[in-house]
Amino acid sequence: MGSTGHGWQQGPGHKPNPPGVVEQTPCQGRLAPSTQPWRFPGKPQAPFSLPAPRWPVECEVIQETIEHIEWVPPKPEPFCPPMGLEQELYTLGEEQGTVVYHSSPALQGSCFTRARVGGAPGPLSSPAAPLEGPQDTTLLFESRFESGNLQKAIKVGPYEYVLTLRPDLYTAKHMQWFYFRVQNTRREPLYRFTIVNMAKPKSLYGQGLQPLLYSQQDAQSRGIGWRRMGTDVCYYRGSAGEPPMFRLSWTVRFPHDGDTCFFASCYPYTYSDLQRYLRALAADPARSRYCAVQALCHSLAGNTVYLLTITSPGGTAGKRVVVASARVHPGESGGSWAMRGFLDFLLSAHADARLLRRLFVFKVVPMLNPDGVVVGNSRCSLAGRDPNRAYGMALPGSFPGVWHLRAMVQRVLAEREVLLYCDFHGHSRKNNVFMYGCDAGGDGTGTRLRQRVFPLMLSKNAPNKFSFSSCKFQVQKSREGTGRVSMWRLGVSHSYTLEVAFSGSTLGERRSSHFSVEDLESLGRLLCDTLLDFCDPAPAKFQQCLLEADALLQQQMGREPGSGGSWSDVSPSELESSTSGSDSSVSDGIPDDFHSPDRPMEPHRRKRLQRQRARNSLRRTNRSLTSFPAGTRRHPVLPGVQSGGGSAREKLKASSSVTFPRAAGAGNVPRAIAGEVSVADSGVALPRAPEAGNGRCATTGRHQLNNGTSAVTHHRPPLSSCRRGATSDYSRDPAVGAIPGPSWQRGRRRPQDRAHPLTVPAVASRCSACARQ
Repeated sequence: MGSTGHGWQQGPGHKPNPPGVVEQTPCQGRLAPSTQPWRFPGKPQAPFSLPAPRWPVECEVIQETIEHIEWVPPKPEPFCPPMGLEQELYTLGEEQGTVVYHSSPALQGSCFTRARVGGAPGPLSSPAAPLEGPQDTTLLFESRFESGNLQKAIKVGPYEYVLTLRPDLYTAKHMQWFYFRVQNTRREPLYRFTIVNMAKPKSLYGQGLQPLLYSQQDAQSRGIGWRRMGTDVCYYRGSAGEPPMFRLSWTVRFPHDGDTCFFASCYPYTYSDLQRYLRALAADPARSRYCAVQALCHSLAGNTVYLLTITSPGGTAGKRVVVASARVHPGESGGSWAMRGFLDFLLSAHADARLLRRLFVFKVVPMLNPDGVVVGNSRCSLAGRDPNRAYGMALPGSFPGVWHLRAMVQRVLAEREVLLYCDFHGHSRKNNVFMYGCDAGGDGTGTRLRQRVFPLMLSKNAPNKFSFSSCKFQVQKSREGTGRVSMWRLGVSHSYTLEVAFSGSTLGERRSSHFSVEDLESLGRLLCDTLLDFCDPAPAKFQQCLLEADALLQQQMGREPGSGGSWSDVSPSELESSTSGSDSSVSDGIPDDFHSPDRPMEPHRRKRLQRQRARNSLRRTNRSLTSFPAGTRRHPVLPGVQSGGGSAREKLKASSSVTFPRAAGAGNVPRAIAGEVSVADSGVALPRAPEAGNGRCATTGRHQLNNGTSAVTHHRPPLSSCRRGATSDYSRDPAVGAIPGPSWQRGRRRPQDRAHPLTVPAVASRCSACARQ
């Protein structure tokens, strides 16, 4: 799997719609919500070609095609010995060396204006200094390919280079992802590279993480792909200015003379990689029967944001929905590899995969931020902001991917239950795999413990990779705009962020070893296995995890095990020793010109109100502007969940630990999923699929219930917002023909970019909960 750089072409280069893909006409990246009904899998799709990636016109793109083979090392790659903080002996800069590569987009303004296939028109510049002869040992750098990021290289010694990363486009920060090529290598010397403008104060590079290296000669002659290489790796603070910059330094010996090599911070997975995967999927008669590919929307640059619907052919009555997404942060490529493993397993012939397709409808968005992935951003889209802070804003013109994903979930919730939402991410500061959930406090004990059951089950299925102790569940104010919290507010009771470390594991047999591509892909299969465990009709697993979650909280609070008590009145901050686990930088917030005019701007300094009447008026105004659909709980509680449950904990051993069997190799017999099984005396209700009645397995096999030990209850989903006469925050007045937007979206010019107006065509308005996809 590799990345592809496309040369510039005349015209926009947008190809016709491929067979099997429903694609709507992009209007500078904006797409009106589809009025077509759901397209469920059925007949096999014909092979098709997909349009080439579109780049901002400021970006130069080389015409060479960059491809990488996939390879798994024969044994786990260990962490390198961590180095102490390096003392800066001298100031590294241009005055100490020679600039040998300098490639920076010639940004004509402070915001995105237009895009085309291949980026900037016309001949390419030459950012690399030419070699003076065959004896010149200077490395030749290049990063103007898909997902590449390197802005400048300075030669400060015979084999020492100082590197500068390019900030995310239309920003001045978020320098963390790197991916670049070097040529003219020598085998014998020890090279040293120092990236001088990393943005984050902490990194796994200080805990044994090594950069990735890819040798083209090794790939062609020995079949070896990306591998961990580098010694004397250290991460330390560099400049003393504000904001402070941090440095990553490592030494390496190249395997061959005259080789072409690549360095990357994590296994690259580009937009072209995703398109090749979808092309192979459509060409496979077996897998394409279960998967329909659609265009959820188009990005600002006009790249398609794909939506995959996976389920068994036939009717969908009674099926619940599972929603998954990845790559809202483009520099977190490990999430794409985990997503690919998730899709591979769901579309396989495995018995558990067939059962999952028979019981659920999977709505999957494998790449939410294709623009950021194409240009090699670390965190932002072409709006110059973090899309994972924009779910709560009515900004379809600025963040089309997350807006349409949220609207799609609203439409699904109007018709059926969404059992689970999972957003795949990567983490650069914490090892292992872990999850962030949603617990804002105020709910009953059973509900709060249920939030922790799915991650705890996943930790049992992946004991060598997943760390439950690293999971966090507090909903912080700065995370209100994330996909995880937004979906939870809509009514998806089990909404999670899956974080995959850039480095590896510190657990069990995999202790102190890096993750390989195979490890990352296995997480997708383990997630599917955990979904079946979570919905198992037999109550033992679920009940045991509830007891273990309660015991862990008791231990964390310093209470005696088995002491009981309610967690209803305990704040989430008290249940977690640290709330700084997120890899997110401090949210920039939404700039003033991105706010909709119908949403009042919060003043920087709020005047204190003296009259009670004024305070009540302000509260009514704020309530009317919230984006929660009518009838949706702010803190969702699943039907059948009650607080308490102390009697069940007294009957079972809270200290016992259960390791669940993995799907691969353990079960060729499909598992059954029964619906909401009320466990006597436990105070909780176990999830189940509505089709496996009477508390029994739908098929014979690994999981069965004793007759008469459980009672089955059925719950109808709550009324949708449209049935209650409410409209979405995104479309307040159905009579209006366009969604109101900021002034620059209505044809006016941005205050900071008078020379480049950006207009947005009218978007048909409709109730987001009613409009079908």
